[in-house]
Amino acid sequence: MGCLMDKLTQRQLLDKLVSFPTVSRGSNLELVDWLEGYLTGHGITCHRHWNEDRQKAALMAHAGPMVPGAVVLSGHSDVVPVDGQDWTSDPWTVVERDGRLYGRGTCDMKGYVALAVWALVEAQGRGVTRPLQLALSYDEELGCTGAPPMIQTMKQVLPLGSVALIGEPSRMALINGHKGGTGYHVHVKGFEVHSSLLPYGVSAVMEGARLIHWLNERNAEIQAKPPSPAAAAFHPPFTTLHVGQIAGGTANNITAADCRFSIEMRVVPDEILEHHAEAVVDAAARIEGAMQAIRPEAGITLTRFFGVPALKPEAGGAAEALVRRLTGANAAGVVSYGTEAGQFQEAGYSAVVCGPGDIAQAHQPDEFLEVSEFQAGIRFMEALLEDLG
Repeated sequence: MGCLMDKLTQRQLLDKLVSFPTVSRGSNLELVDWLEGYLTGHGITCHRHWNEDRQKAALMAHAGPMVPGAVVLSGHSDVVPVDGQDWTSDPWTVVERDGRLYGRGTCDMKGYVALAVWALVEAQGRGVTRPLQLALSYDEELGCTGAPPMIQTMKQVLPLGSVALIGEPSRMALINGHKGGTGYHVHVKGFEVHSSLLPYGVSAVMEGARLIHWLNERNAEIQAKPPSPAAAAFHPPFTTLHVGQIAGGTANNITAADCRFSIEMRVVPDEILEHHAEAVVDAAARIEGAMQAIRPEAGITLTRFFGVPALKPEAGGAAEALVRRLTGANAAGVVSYGTEAGQFQEAGYSAVVCGPGDIAQAHQPDEFLEVSEFQAGIRFMEALLEDLG
């Protein structure tokens, strides 16, 4: 039959997945090729959704009867770079030390993906009555851009699933809400003159600063209002707008020809994300108008680079009910970071976040997943298989 038919343990799967350096800037096809071969070797139906240049692919798989109503285990294949980080061991080899599993992606989120793959093979072998699906996306770390086309493809090529469990690290706690997010790359185009002739030029840096000042004022305005009941559950309990990097100018005595920065916003679920996005566009347009009154060549270009819908708590949601049943959890929480859960929810799935690991370890040098968290994930998948059977 060949080695593909041999079952791997959860830990063996984790070791294998981490060994693929699937940094977002590169291809993930080596991992996808191996994983598709492993799953099909166990009789599991697989499909791909390719990105535009066919250097990356999402992998979708279905175990169990070919009927609707599957539970979808959702994860992403990409990880963040290790460049410039001080690692004490090879980031692409899982190393166990002091009750921790070190390696890039062990926490975010190949630990969960390993558990999901193991569960699919078990579901196929045990003959569950309710199907189980895997949704493995690409480019999650670049703004969750790979999930929407993957979800649409899934709905076309596999029986329609009903519940999506997104395994981002939550220490196996039930997360039923998170903020939405979007952002713009900003290019401010000025007009160079000697700084002694300041009124006759347009400084891209100084005009960019006007937009950043507007963002600060907007933050202050938002934070001055009492938080809504939905927002109060978050930390912080309000929408935030942020600029993390800025670059521009050529010399101290020349008005800057260019200034570039990026705006990121995290929006609480009961506010409309597009309203905040439109406010940024309007503010940039007002500043641009004043710039062009001096020099028509000047301007501001905004390029939207990601958009992630919020995950909204569902009254009586099937996903939340399932996780409560499997974990015995009485409480649910919310997080301020975004995930693909909001995209599954927007596409009609009942969705929650629940996965092993602590988000504080994500993207860090010496990223790790606690062995106890991995074991908790194993128990969760065992309980899920019993529920499906």
